[in-house]
Amino acid sequence: MVAAGTCWVIGFFIASLGIMTGQLWLVYLGYGVIGGIGLGIGYISPVSTLMKWFPDRPGLATGLAIMGFGGGALIASPMSNQLMALFGGGSDPEHLVAGLTPTFVTLGIVYAVVIAAGAFVIRVPHPEWTPKGFDPSKVKAKPMQTKGNVSVRNAIRTPQFWLLWVVLFLNVTAGIGILENAAPMIQSYFGITAAAAAGFVGLLSIGNMGGRFIWSTTSDYLGRKNNYMMYLGVGAILYLVVALFGGGSIFLFVLATLIIISFYGGGFATIPAYLKDLFGVYQVGAIHGALLTAWSAAGVAGPLIVNSVVEAGEAAGKEGPELYTPGMFIMVGALVIGFIANVLVRPVSEKYFEREEDVAAKQAAALEEN
Repeated sequence: MVAAGTCWVIGFFIASLGIMTGQLWLVYLGYGVIGGIGLGIGYISPVSTLMKWFPDRPGLATGLAIMGFGGGALIASPMSNQLMALFGGGSDPEHLVAGLTPTFVTLGIVYAVVIAAGAFVIRVPHPEWTPKGFDPSKVKAKPMQTKGNVSVRNAIRTPQFWLLWVVLFLNVTAGIGILENAAPMIQSYFGITAAAAAGFVGLLSIGNMGGRFIWSTTSDYLGRKNNYMMYLGVGAILYLVVALFGGGSIFLFVLATLIIISFYGGGFATIPAYLKDLFGVYQVGAIHGALLTAWSAAGVAGPLIVNSVVEAGEAAGKEGPELYTPGMFIMVGALVIGFIANVLVRPVSEKYFEREEDVAAKQAAALEEN
């Protein structure tokens, strides 16, 4: 957490220097590269730690943490706008631009205080710690849960890791298929106002955040693999419904897209617990970090696919729902492939497990450092 906070805050300060001096490369370096590294580390650290504190409810724990990550934008975005207006002397674009530098500096200071407080509180539990009333020896093992521990070095050599990489990549790509053009899409389908379209985008944000907690929590009971079958299988059906019938009913369109986005959020929140089930808690944070390259790749592929389809449709003279229908069918195919990849996931072979004495020794060393 200290490393995450340091990178994140330094990134803000470097970006503010870039804005003040008119050097765009400093903004990219600070906010994009250094801040991005801090964001990635800060995203993973609390998630992996919480799973160790809640061995009986890992889905609930990761859902809470990742819901907080998604919900942060609901606070940071309006706060940033208010600070820019305050420092710039008004809400007009030129005033907001004038308030950028002090806003970045102020946010950097605020984040430094908040993250330092979090780093002071967060601790890894003792390896033998369990919640009150929870006895791991009496818990009935689920089919996809391993009793061993796999290092990140061995995890990336397993077919399970790469199958889950494909699953996460396609689930995120499909979610971006809605998010990327949510406002113009609903306007093209139903001709509603820009304000109403903005309300639709806000509703999707709530669905995204709520899905992270609700669906991840249900995975503690249904099983991670079963939940992903729902995200991908039902998601594919809903995309098909939107493509074929969504233009005829705004209620059907909003309901289907809201559930799709909740599955998108749920996929983010469920994947750490899925990794814990397959690879154990030993280096689940590092494994999670490696798997999140799928998120990065989908962040490039998703908008590229959607925008390419829309641009091709516009060039062909299409308008309204016809602009987006081909993209919907592409997302149906992506989710079907992801569904198949998830079906193929099996428990990890014992040949990839670490020796128990090695795991215990490294955990004891980590505990001493804390």
